[in-house]
This record gives sequence, C-alpha cells and structure tokens, in this order.
Amino acid sequence: MKKLTVWYFKTLELVMVICLAAMCLMVFGNVILRHFFNSGINIAEELSRFMFIWLTFLGAIVAMRESGHLGVDILVRRLSGKPRFIAVLLGQALVLACCGVLLWGLLKQHALNVANTGLVTGISMSVVYSAAYLCAASIGMLALFNILRLATGRVSAAELIPSAYID
Repeated sequence: MKKLTVWYFKTLELVMVICLAAMCLMVFGNVILRHFFNSGINIAEELSRFMFIWLTFLGAIVAMRESGHLGVDILVRRLSGKPRFIAVLLGQALVLACCGVLLWGLLKQHALNVANTGLVTGISMSVVYSAAYLCAASIGMLALFNILRLATGRVSAAELIPSAYID
C-alpha cells in the first residue's frame, strides 16, 4: 500500500511538472509570436488556462500530504495534551467535511459542466474540472487517514501541526 501511495504522489508531481513546462512553452511561444509576428496560437491560451486549473488542484493534493497548506495554528500551538488532540482532530474533521461539500457541489454541477465546452479546443469542462473531483477525493482520503492515525495513536497531534514552534 505504501508503494502505491508513493507512486500516486510521484505521478501527481510528474503531471504537475508536465503541466508547468507545457504552460511555460505555450505562453512564451505566444509572447514571441505576438511580439515579432503580430499573431498567436489561440489554442495555446485556452490549454494553458486549463493546465493551470489542473496544476492548482494537483498542487493542493501534494501540499496536503506534505502539510504545506497555510494554517492558523496560534491557538493549537498554545494547547497541550487532550485539548490539542481534540483541536487537531476537529481540524482534520473540518477538512474532511469541506472535501465532502466540494464533492457534493461538483456532483450537483456535473450536468452543467458536461454541456459546456472550451471555445477554442472544444474540450468538455467536465474534463477540465475533473481535477477537482480528484482533489476532493484525495484530500478527503488524506484527512480521513490522519483522523484514523490520530484515533489509533499512530501519530501525535503535534506531528500533524506543521509548525517549527511546536515543542
């Protein structure tokens, strides 16, 4: 299972690198074409916008795994023992609930996204926003895993608080 998880996140990181490199090439190419030839490639603008959406959602997944999201830990940092445990557990439960709300909203909007397409590429917006499904499910699974690890004592609350100031 651990190898599968490592493979999954390495794949996400590879897709992010590919998206970023393709975006840079397309945008830079369009800048050069517009500056020197007074023309551009329309599909490049739309594809780079779609890749940015994917990059954002995939980056959120990787950041969740690495505890890289911005957090306000001023209260949790001052707590200790059982209150800290409850606060961290509540925080993870809220993350899980937010992922559930995001997934529910995506399912409600699915029919609308299928009907809409990109103007230039003709790509269905459901393909573009499928990254959000992946994001909600992945972050939700990570939060659920953190809750289970906290509940079973395999990880302490302090380990789930990404701060250099934790004792």
